[in-house]
Amino acid sequence: MLDRLRERGGQTLGELCGAVEMTRQSVTQHLGVLEAANLISTVRRGREKLHYLNPVPLHEIQERWIDAFERPRLRVLSSVKARSEEAAMAVIPDYVYVTYIQSTPEQVWHALTDEDLTAEYWGHRNVSDWQPGSPWQHVRTDGSGISDIDGEVLEVDRPHRLAITFGEGTRVTFTIEPHQDIVRLTVLHENIPDQENYDALAGGWPAVMANLKSLLETGKALPQAPWEMDYSSSSSSS
Repeated sequence: MLDRLRERGGQTLGELCGAVEMTRQSVTQHLGVLEAANLISTVRRGREKLHYLNPVPLHEIQERWIDAFERPRLRVLSSVKARSEEAAMAVIPDYVYVTYIQSTPEQVWHALTDEDLTAEYWGHRNVSDWQPGSPWQHVRTDGSGISDIDGEVLEVDRPHRLAITFGEGTRVTFTIEPHQDIVRLTVLHENIPDQENYDALAGGWPAVMANLKSLLETGKALPQAPWEMDYSSSSSSS
């Protein structure tokens, strides 16, 4: 099931059932176990429930258990496998990030849409009236007035769901769900044009969300912006 979602995220239950020799009930139970383990995440779109691979815990397992023992050999095998599959990677998958925040849906919504708060944790002001069809801008905080990203507000369901275009051709959907006494925030970034952009987003979204989480839970953004950290130098010095 994880391989199916790695190949193409955003599949419905019906699509996943058609790809495996299992009953619908068995697939539903299997997906429930994977979601409870945080290995997959789900996003509702109308009556459909879309399923996505959540790569974060898988990456943590790799770093903690596999890299320490098998890193040199697995790097060689991974390189061979990557070259053999390169031609088949024509379609770039959607990117999904899930985080849990000790807050309320209204506070998370406010943090995503208030230009002063976005300036604190994102380094840019997200400027818009947040009405469907309205423009939005990702404006620098240096006083230049320069917008690094422009888009359109597509869907607004306060405080549960916000969808926007993100630059040219891509779409971002924020889904805010109460989860017991906390909030589950899912970021879905679709229509990513190439692997270079995917890699940049895969590094950017976790950094932004970590800063947002810190601001809402402690009242302060992180002391250093996560996207400014030089991981290459820190890893080479360790």
